[in-house]
Amino acid sequence: MDVLYDIVCTINSYLSNYVLIILLVGTGLFFTIRTKFVQVRCFGEGFKRMLGTVSLNGEKKHGSMSSFQALTTAIAAQVGTGNIVGACGAIFIGGPGAIFWMWVIAFLGMATNYAEAVLAQKTKIVDEDGEVHGGPVYYIRALFKGAGGKFLAGFFSVAIILALGFMGCMVQSNSIASTMETAFAIPAWVVGIVVVVVAGFIFIGGVQRIASVTEKLVPVMAVIYLIGGIVVLVMNAPHVGEAFALIFQCAFNPDASIGGVTFGIIAALSQGAKRGLFSNEAGMGSTPHAHALADVKDPHDQGVVAIVAVFIDTFVVVSITALVVISVLYTGDGALAQGAYEGIDKTNMAQLAFGQFFGSTFGNAFVAICLLFFAFSTIVSWNLFAKINVEYLFGKKAVPAFSVIALVFIFLGSILSNDLVWELADLFNQLMVLPNAIALIGLSGLVAGCANAHTRKTRKLEAKDE
Repeated sequence: MDVLYDIVCTINSYLSNYVLIILLVGTGLFFTIRTKFVQVRCFGEGFKRMLGTVSLNGEKKHGSMSSFQALTTAIAAQVGTGNIVGACGAIFIGGPGAIFWMWVIAFLGMATNYAEAVLAQKTKIVDEDGEVHGGPVYYIRALFKGAGGKFLAGFFSVAIILALGFMGCMVQSNSIASTMETAFAIPAWVVGIVVVVVAGFIFIGGVQRIASVTEKLVPVMAVIYLIGGIVVLVMNAPHVGEAFALIFQCAFNPDASIGGVTFGIIAALSQGAKRGLFSNEAGMGSTPHAHALADVKDPHDQGVVAIVAVFIDTFVVVSITALVVISVLYTGDGALAQGAYEGIDKTNMAQLAFGQFFGSTFGNAFVAICLLFFAFSTIVSWNLFAKINVEYLFGKKAVPAFSVIALVFIFLGSILSNDLVWELADLFNQLMVLPNAIALIGLSGLVAGCANAHTRKTRKLEAKDE
């Protein structure tokens, strides 16, 4: 296991330090320019469209979802352990500056996510049972018609099944179990069984039950976590400004030192890119599966909603986590500001920070409950995305067997150490990016055409009104 861990870490270091940064930044910058900053121009439109479709009890659509249900399913996938444990890990290893690079990745990723949603809508198919199927494998095959396209689509499908269906869900269940054990002394295996039973019930219900769960769970869990975070920031207001300063200082200062630990730019950039991908998933190819299921008239309509999903994930939820942790632990008399690293790691940083103001017992419980909702909703959405690719590769008959194996992995994740699991999840997440990014860039003309056509239509309507 130690040898395997070292090998995976070495591969991940090359992928995250070089390949991933180039692909994420390059693809995001490419679509930002190609769509004329669609994430800025159409942000307001996306927000209005999201608010206009909000419903906690939306219409049940056979084989598809409403736009809001697709959005909450995408956010459920994005807002998970990456927003709490992942963000804390980025800060712990790369320093506070890692958060700045997570913001950069997210800003560029908003344009990438627009492209993914648009292409997912344009290339989705409806089978003989009326069920909608869409995602990267379909736009990969739309770009590459021959054996090359079949290989890339197959490579992507295998990577996402391993990354999200198996390894990723282990990460989520491990985080749930560890925080629940810390907060309530519930044995990890008990938590694992409960998660498996509830998840299995939802998996059986298919797309309609998943949509029904996410549309209710995501808004509630986000509001609860944000309220708790804002309360801590208000109570710790004198150090919030210093926390912001540390984020920018450590992002550009190669010799930034806190508590006797030096955080370099490369470490901050690497952790920001890696954890940014794991958090908002823009460019990874996961959330297009949800956006493809949205019942909308124009692909652009779901594209602008996808922009908002990345914003909520990183600029809202991750930022709250980061500011709470940095302002409490890295400033003033904070433990990490004083170099007291013993007993602190990425899995308990948030609980320590919230516990500073809520009290140890309530702080642990608050983070554990929020992480339970975040991680469980991610498990539900990731299973759906992986299931779509299992069906693409092996047909509908393989889905029940996959679901059983996935539940086994969820249980194993709750009782196993998470270091190797995190690294394996990172590895397959990063491998997913490769075929997805190639297809996105190859079909960028369709994306730009969609964004520009909408802009021309809007200008004509404005001119007519004038």
